[in-house]
Amino acid sequence: MNPAAIMKIMSAKHKFEKTHPKFAQFLSDLIRNGVNAGDVIDITITRADGSRMSTNMRVQESDLELFDSLKDIGV
Repeated sequence: MNPAAIMKIMSAKHKFEKTHPKFAQFLSDLIRNGVNAGDVIDITITRADGSRMSTNMRVQESDLELFDSLKDIGV
């Protein structure tokens, strides 16, 4: 990855953390405490009109390698 792209990503990350401090802290805590096989991740989006979309996933051993790779690159 070229340095300009990395700088752009880091700038966007900093802006996201400043704009959404509670969510950024949640993600930081999640990375620090880790995710384990068998854990369930639930995600719900509440749209401006009040409608909701939800999904979940049970973390598999095979998912942990991806999560570790993302953590290693600072995502």
